[in-house]
Amino acid sequence: MNDFLNSETFTYFLLPLFIFLARIADVTLGTIRIIFVSKGMKSIAPFFGFFEVLIWLLAISRIMQNLDNWICYVAYAAGFATGNYVGMFIEEKLAIGHEMIRVITRADATDLLNELRSAGFGVTSVKAQGADGDVGVIYIIARRSMIDGILKIINQYNPRAFYTIESIKFVNKDVFHKAMPDKKFYQILSGR
Repeated sequence: MNDFLNSETFTYFLLPLFIFLARIADVTLGTIRIIFVSKGMKSIAPFFGFFEVLIWLLAISRIMQNLDNWICYVAYAAGFATGNYVGMFIEEKLAIGHEMIRVITRADATDLLNELRSAGFGVTSVKAQGADGDVGVIYIIARRSMIDGILKIINQYNPRAFYTIESIKFVNKDVFHKAMPDKKFYQILSGR
């Protein structure tokens, strides 16, 4: 076993691979942990933090034992970069939390409002004054998993509307969507 741990295969291939994979794991966990903290999910974040640091300690201890192996340094940096990407990808797929969509439109938004309401979304609409005259401002708060479908509705009924999407840390009630999305919402999302 000692011969294997001192072999070139282990030193220049398996050890850097271990460090690379460990960095992917710990940075992915760190990215997700930070997102949970920013979303106010304080009870979950410490568990991610525990494993993040444990994995990091394993990786850094192997580097410290092999300071003359430059391939480990490259694997460490590559794992960090890849872990950031993987963490953001996973967080995007999880779609945790809520977002607020603010739509500003000069055109009549009656059809857009009716479509959003018929899809079950709570919509607040106010008349406002823009740089070039009267505008309508529409506020929609929805789960992140529903954002793509809402944007399709907006672009279908008012393609020239200006909209922004903002992350919301906390929502006190789930009154902004009457129920789970209905069949019509999923048809819009799938483009049928």
